Amino acid sequence: MANETDIRLRGDVIYSIYVRNHTPEGTFNAIIPDLDRIRALGTDIIWFMPIHPIGVYGKKGSLGCPYANRDYRTVNPAYGTMEDFRHLVDEIHARGMKCIIDVVYNHTSPDSTLTLEHPEFFYRKPDGSMGNRVGDWTDVVDLDYSCDALWDYQIESLCMWAEIVDGFRCDVASFVPIPFWRKARAAVEKVRPGCIWLAETVHSGFGLMSRKSGMYSANDYEMFSAFDMEYDYDIREAFDKYLRGEIALSHYIDLLNFQECVYPDNHIKMRCLENHDQPRIASFVHDERALENFTAMLYFLKGTTLIYGGQEYRCEHTPSLFDRDVFPRDTSRDISGLLRKLYDLKKTVLSSEDYFRGEADDANDIAILTRDDNHTVKLGIFSLKGKSAAVAVPFPDGAYVDHLTGETVAVSGGRMLCDGRPMVLSRQA
Repeated sequence: MANETDIRLRGDVIYSIYVRNHTPEGTFNAIIPDLDRIRALGTDIIWFMPIHPIGVYGKKGSLGCPYANRDYRTVNPAYGTMEDFRHLVDEIHARGMKCIIDVVYNHTSPDSTLTLEHPEFFYRKPDGSMGNRVGDWTDVVDLDYSCDALWDYQIESLCMWAEIVDGFRCDVASFVPIPFWRKARAAVEKVRPGCIWLAETVHSGFGLMSRKSGMYSANDYEMFSAFDMEYDYDIREAFDKYLRGEIALSHYIDLLNFQECVYPDNHIKMRCLENHDQPRIASFVHDERALENFTAMLYFLKGTTLIYGGQEYRCEHTPSLFDRDVFPRDTSRDISGLLRKLYDLKKTVLSSEDYFRGEADDANDIAILTRDDNHTVKLGIFSLKGKSAAVAVPFPDGAYVDHLTGETVAVSGGRMLCDGRPMVLSRQA
């Protein structure tokens, strides 16, 4: 585990912004008027998806994918200038938030500055041409980290950005050698002490397939030696199966319990219902009460919470990565008040020191989750189908105040009534 990791990051909320699709203008400057609203949602960290120029050769869609990076050291001119970006970061800091940016170090666009200036940095196919190891990533070519000079270039780039931003979300970080990430972290720490490192680790099935095909793909346990936080893709496949009705809720809860015991004590998973690579949660969960429960459970889970821009409006359409696709802001679907209430609960009731344990009532699709820091025990009841049912709970009989509603609820005979709304109770340990 990275020794410098601050577990207080578990109490934070990240808001993800795709500059192109966040406003009609699609610019850095156009985001500034929205920062107060984003902060009011309960946001500690803003994560910008790649802000760099996008490759043209082999591009997907009308505008290309931001993960086909053309130049690591400049910004996309369609978004504005470097000075515009610096001003945006200053405005984020002025509101008490931090800023992290995406770094895409596994690959570049085929027409990147590096393919022209440093062709020795790139992976070669058997015929000697540049290429990539993942077949449908047709708009990128892979980098080759057996080249020491590539390490130097990439670390210099990170140190340059660390003068401006507070951390990095590292794309498909599992495909880049961990020793590189460790060396990069040490170098950046001298520039930006306390820099935040978030790894996009890969789905378990994708990682296994990659290793089987001869690719390098580090596992999640190994990645914690260099990163503060990582995706929870190690169990995402089970979550998606539950959403599709293919497995019982208890299967997913069992994997959450497994995470708690298998990773280092100061591990941090980033929890999300959706992101730019996953369908909108509202496209699966149409019932408003059920979605309220999924959202409340997201904030209750141990780890850093991610909100993807548009999630607060219960958007159902997954925005295109390759075209202009601004998410709609339908105020009739706005759940900003709920997000703020859950943020305040995350900050005041839950603790970064908590240990986690979960159970499930499969008959009613109700998650019964506990968090315990040896001082206070927190109980979360989440009815993921919005059903009412009496459930067994690990709390003594008595009366308790629901932190979400302020109402008093009773536990009798080791059971309590879940009325279909999410509930969070607490008691002294």
